[in-house]
Amino acid sequence: MACCLEHIELALDIAVDEYEIAPIMKKIEEPVSCEFCQNPALYVVGN
Repeated sequence: MACCLEHIELALDIAVDEYEIAPIMKKIEEPVSCEFCQNPALYVVGN
């Protein structure tokens, strides 16, 4: 899930709950919006 710096903790918590393993964080190269607000996303969190 794409997220801004403000929502990174929420995205990490959701990923851990969903996958039950440590998520992978990657810095976003292309401009996309955060899935929790409309700010530009900085990271993709997931597995």
